[in-house]
Amino acid sequence: MYRVRNRFDHKGNYGHALLIAGSKGMVGASLLSGKACLRSGAGKLTIHSPGCGYIILQVGFPEAIVNTDKHDYVFTGIDDIKPYAAIGIGPGLGKDPKTAEGIENLLKVADKPLVIDADALNLLAENPDWWEYIPRNSILTPHPGEFARLFGESENSLEELEKMQQKAEETNCIIVLKHADTRVAIPGRDICFSRFGNPGMATAGSGDVLTGMITGLLAQGYTPNEAALMGVMLHGIAGDVATTGFSKQESLIASDIIENIGEAYARITGPLDDDVFSDFMDDFIEDDDLDLRNPFSIN
Repeated sequence: MYRVRNRFDHKGNYGHALLIAGSKGMVGASLLSGKACLRSGAGKLTIHSPGCGYIILQVGFPEAIVNTDKHDYVFTGIDDIKPYAAIGIGPGLGKDPKTAEGIENLLKVADKPLVIDADALNLLAENPDWWEYIPRNSILTPHPGEFARLFGESENSLEELEKMQQKAEETNCIIVLKHADTRVAIPGRDICFSRFGNPGMATAGSGDVLTGMITGLLAQGYTPNEAALMGVMLHGIAGDVATTGFSKQESLIASDIIENIGEAYARITGPLDDDVFSDFMDDFIEDDDLDLRNPFSIN
């Protein structure tokens, strides 16, 4: 699954990602998801932000391009999405009526899979007629509360899993349900469970980081299935690395996960007998297309 880079590649080979994130008081979500996107390997990133986020993003994240909304405080729309290889939407957006209108307009013109998170999911739950506009193989990343708002309450974990598989099939979307053992439901496949991650990752912004990582992988040309699975794996490993040595779970913050994405990559690209690789192959992915003798390659 992992793709080795060619010596002569340039940033254009790794995609231009777009993240639509942030609102007044929530620009941090733009920073976290954006940094995670580039740390995951996207060649270039544009963050579409309300006007209030412009200076914060330009100063705090010089690697990103900043595209400002017409509104100072909330997302209301974006003129052109054609230049982008992958689009993630939701972190820190809020639920202003103008934002709802902007998301609906975006969904109507989107022609490639999206990564949809946070308030974009909450607004989708309030506007079920939007489902007809969501591109096939889009990746939804709800936590349990967002999942319940989208698909209804579950009486127990088994019912939640059955519902997750059913809804992935019905919507033709990949569902990443964030849990201690984050689950990934892909249409036509068994649900996969992650063994990576720890309770320290139950912290503000951790989900924004995951959204950025999956968007970054999608921008590089990984398939939606690969981006979802690999994003969850790298996210969990980075969180585990962040709590090794003298670090403790209680002190982990979302930025720590971002800072350890590079080490997570190093671990999954190690020798075939590496413990992390073995755990991944044995316990995370069930995919007949994977060549077990060649780490992360697709036949």
